[in-house]
Amino acid sequence: MAPVSKRAPRREEFTLELACEWGTCQETFDGMEEYCQHVEQHYTAIESECPDATEELLTCLWRDCGFCSVELVGELLRHMFFHCYHTKLKQWGLAVLKGHPEMGNCSVGLQNRNIIPETQESFLCLWEHCETNMDNPEWFYRHVEMHAHCLEANEESILFCGWKDCEASFKGRFKLREHMRSHTQEKLVACPTCGGMFANNTKFFDHIRRQTSIEGQRFQCSHCSKRFATERLLRDHMRNHVNHYKCPLCDMTCPSPSSLRNHIKFRHSNEKPYRCDYCEYSCKNLIDLRKHLDTHSTEPAYRCDFADCDYTTRSLHSIKYHYKRVHEGDYTPRYKCHVCEQCFTRGNNLTAHLRKKHQFKWPSGHPRFRYKEHEDGFMRLQLIRYESVELTEQLMQERQGEGDSSEAAPQTQCLQPGEDSEEAPDADGSSEVDMREDGEGDYDMQDTHEENTELILTNVTSLETEATREDSVMRRLQDTAQQLGMEVV
Repeated sequence: MAPVSKRAPRREEFTLELACEWGTCQETFDGMEEYCQHVEQHYTAIESECPDATEELLTCLWRDCGFCSVELVGELLRHMFFHCYHTKLKQWGLAVLKGHPEMGNCSVGLQNRNIIPETQESFLCLWEHCETNMDNPEWFYRHVEMHAHCLEANEESILFCGWKDCEASFKGRFKLREHMRSHTQEKLVACPTCGGMFANNTKFFDHIRRQTSIEGQRFQCSHCSKRFATERLLRDHMRNHVNHYKCPLCDMTCPSPSSLRNHIKFRHSNEKPYRCDYCEYSCKNLIDLRKHLDTHSTEPAYRCDFADCDYTTRSLHSIKYHYKRVHEGDYTPRYKCHVCEQCFTRGNNLTAHLRKKHQFKWPSGHPRFRYKEHEDGFMRLQLIRYESVELTEQLMQERQGEGDSSEAAPQTQCLQPGEDSEEAPDADGSSEVDMREDGEGDYDMQDTHEENTELILTNVTSLETEATREDSVMRRLQDTAQQLGMEVV
């Protein structure tokens, strides 16, 4: 007799139970088309009852949501459709967990299960010659997938992505569809307990594994001391500590393209596309606009959390100032100066102390100090910044180029407190930038760990010596990377 197949069920084989959670509605559906049509009827009913766009019209009544729309047209409907899509993903997540009972369940809690990301103005398809706009993410993702199904391969059976400004190519249609999700940000599964959305089942399972008890988290990050259940989770986490991308407008380095885009948006752009309808205020993102709108509300948006204090305000700035002025003495100092051991209750107070008392300056290109919790529970200045070997090589070449363009005279590299750099490649092909007060000596390579090598960047006396030593440094970095099984380009 043939063995019983153990393959996982396909998504289209899952039995969905799509429940409407709008207000007191409890209807359920087994298909997305009927489900979305039903939810749209709720929107139409409210729109007809409140033609003047009252506050009730702009409030999402989906259970445990609390979203309030800023726009008068479209945003709330797109938000409601995203609830439909999110519900489907949670049903898929429930089915996946039933198929893997050994995984356990999420223990984060139900309070965030219906909190969904802010929806963009519309879902715009940027496939060449398309530019279709949609309000429903379910239909949008199906529409984009049809482009992949209908795309014809060239004579060499290569499929080229037709998304705007994308030149990626693939030999298989599955890889193309997977790649297109990077353009649309489509997720494939959601946690039925906390509502978190994930790009694939592996990331969903990682979400469950991260909630393993401390005894089961055997892998610890050497930089921030966080623990993880698997070595792969630790590697994924450590990438967040490594800067791979340099800002073209300053010396800021970032760990990801998205963080670099945010840096450019907030530090180098004066554009403020989000404007208040009630005053002249404008800002760079929707979150700040929502916070500002609270100041126009007649009801206080913020209340003091301290017992026996009934202070209320409509401004986030005001509540923070209230805590600082009235209750700061109630706080246990958590920030400590690593130079003189003076303690502070707030990080910005320690920042002011470091700048005025010890003449520290921001690390080159970085807009602020960062603090790290130590074993004694105090937050101290983070002295180390990790950068990839490739980025380190790029920075060295830029510095060498700047030196070649200046007069060939003996020179000293002036490093401000907090800016001295120490670089060490780690298992992810990264280097370590150490921001310390003293920086004298030569380029030197020292073994600090079986998987780490330390490079101390300090003063040099001539461009020729600097170039020679940089070549030596890069050769040693490459040798170390090869010993760790990495390739340095």
